[in-house]
Parts: sequence; structure tokens; C-alpha cells
Amino acid sequence: MTSQSNHQTAHIPKKEGQSKAVWAVFFACIIAFMGLGLVDPILPAIAGQLHATPSEVTLLFTSYNAVMAIAMLITGVISTKLGTKVTLLVGVVIIALFSTLGGLSNNVWAIVGLRGGWGLGNALFVATALTAIVTLSKSGTAKAIILYEAAIGLGISVGPLLGGELGSISWRGPFIGVGVLMVIAFIFLITLMPNTKKQEAAQRPATSSSSILDPFRAMKHRSIVVFGLTACFYNFGFFTLLAYAPFVMGLDAHGIGYVFIGWGVLLAITSVFMAPKLQKRFGTVNSMCVMLTTFAVVLLVMGIWSHTQWVIIAAVIFAGALLGNNNTLITTAVMNAAPIERSTASAAYSFLRFLGGAIAPYLAGKLAEWFSPHVPFIVGGCFVLISVIFVLMNRHHVNHVDSVEAGH
Repeated sequence: MTSQSNHQTAHIPKKEGQSKAVWAVFFACIIAFMGLGLVDPILPAIAGQLHATPSEVTLLFTSYNAVMAIAMLITGVISTKLGTKVTLLVGVVIIALFSTLGGLSNNVWAIVGLRGGWGLGNALFVATALTAIVTLSKSGTAKAIILYEAAIGLGISVGPLLGGELGSISWRGPFIGVGVLMVIAFIFLITLMPNTKKQEAAQRPATSSSSILDPFRAMKHRSIVVFGLTACFYNFGFFTLLAYAPFVMGLDAHGIGYVFIGWGVLLAITSVFMAPKLQKRFGTVNSMCVMLTTFAVVLLVMGIWSHTQWVIIAAVIFAGALLGNNNTLITTAVMNAAPIERSTASAAYSFLRFLGGAIAPYLAGKLAEWFSPHVPFIVGGCFVLISVIFVLMNRHHVNHVDSVEAGH
């Protein structure tokens, strides 16, 4: 795992001269996002061993994303009070605690509840980590976001391998594994990242005050709402693929892990190397719409050929390339969308996008139970197409994001 991470990170340009604080957050992000990939290969195993239906197991994603969406509204206030470093550490501790407790549970409903606590920790970590990397980076917003998305891709790509190995022993292994990895992340942050609370306070305008209402006030900027709702609809497709595809692959934990390794590697590579080139040549909104449209087509293909194993496997892996591009494009766009603090913009956007991530997994499981395994993917694809239509209808509110980045 370590050698693979080091091999991948070696491709990130060193000439950027990032500080130790940025690299500490970067490596902590890799470990944090391993948690997502670690759990994915064991979803069918949890359903089988705890006698749960697919829709009940997908609630592990629903409770996680629902709590994360709501918690995003308070991350700015907490970060202002505690400072970036302490907020990151608190998030890591919460993730470690609830993931370990989940691994020790014997009831699917207890795990669903504990995943909600995990979502709280992840909200504190994810929102603050993005803001920390963008703020502390010496290379501008675009390159900082590429670094952040690279950490996500690396974590997701390495996680399934470890999740498949641990999951083949017991479904509890990946949950406890996340707890152990969070301890490592805690050590990275507490030793390498300086406490910047005083500097953050000094840099904050005297008239600035953090409020729980700030993310709602941020939504008066139409561009934030447009990108947030676009991501909300897009996440219906993203989490349908992530939460429901394992149930139709017909593979064990090892096999699912290997499929999602391919998915995550393509996600990491495209988010770092391809997305910036697309953005520069075709523009952020144009590139985003092409990636989303292609992803919608992939989901529709999965819906039509749900019982053809090789189609599902190939589609999941190929989708990683589309998602890596889109994640970098839309995150960059949000950071440049409105003349407000990045932490506030991130909180407002994340609240909207994770609402889709909360509804989609459970809806996918229920649609399969009510109708057939084909329907979740078709519905997910339709929601992704809606996201394209929505952003195009509101294009005049978001076209400025390219000119903002060009001015950096």
C-alpha cells in the first residue's frame, strides 16, 4: 500500500514547492478516502452475513451522506473556533471511533447509525482539508484542487485492494482497518502540520464573523446554487454506481476490490493529468457537460446490460476516468464561483451535493427491489442527464469561473 502510494505521488510535480502542512493534509486525505474504497467491496458480504436486503445495506451510504450534508453547514463555524489543524484532528478521531465501533457491531441498523457518526467526522475533515490545501498552497487554486483530487483518487484506488483483502477474512476487517488508518492520519497531521489558528485569525478581516447562516447566505450567489444542484443530481449517478454496482457484479470481496482499484486508478490519473488540459482547451463548463453526458450514457448501458458481468465491470472501471475529470472540474469551478470565503463556498456546495448522495443509494436499492436490477442505473443516468440540462440552462450564471481562474 505504501509503495503504491509513493509511486503514484511521485508523478505530482515537486517544483510546486508545497509546504509540509500541505503535504501532511495531502497524505491524511489519501488515508481518509481509503475508507470509502475499503468498505465498498464488502457490501454484499454485509447483506449476506447480517441477513439484510441490498436497500438496507445501502443505508450505510445514506446515513453517512445525510449527516455529512447537514454537518457541512457547521464546519465553517467549528473551523473558525478551533482552527484548521484541530478541526482536522477532531474529524479524524471521530472517523476512527465510529468506524471501529461499526466493525464491532452485530446489527445492520447499528452500523447504519454509526455510519452517520462517521459522516460527521468526514464532514469536518473533508471540508476543512479542501480549504486547508487551497489556502496553504503556493501554486494557485487550480493546482491545489488537483492535489486534493489526486489524494482522493489515490485513496479510493488503494482502498479497495486493502478492503478486498481484509473483507475476504471478515466484513469487520475493513471497518477496523479504517480506524487504524485514521490513527496513522492523526500522526501525520499532529507531527507535520503546524497550528495556524493565530495566523488564520490575523488574516481574517476584522469585520468577518463566522455564522451557521453563512452557507445559506452564500446561496444568494446563483453560481453556488447552480454547481451545488448540478452535483446533487450528478451524485445520484455516482452513488448508484458506488453503492449498487457491487450487488450485480457477481464477484466476491476480492473481485469487487480489484474492479474498484481500476476505477480508482483511472479517477486519480484523470483528475490530475487530464482535467486541467480539458479545462484549458475547452473551458470548465463545456468539459463538465461532456463528462457528465458520457457518464449518463455509461449508466444507461449498465442499466440495459445489468445481467452481463463483463459490461458492468468494464463500465465501472471506465466511469472512473469520467468521474475523475468531472470531480476536478466542478470543485475548481466552485472555488471560483463566488467572491466569498472558500470555506463558506465549500460548505454551501457540499451541503447541496451530499443531499443527492444521501437519497441515491437507498433509492437504488429500493428500485431494484420494486422493479428490477436494471432500473437503478437507468434512473441514475437520467438524473445525471438532468444535471447537464440544469447547468446548461443556467450557463450565463457560471461562465465566469474560467476567467476567474485565468486571473490567478
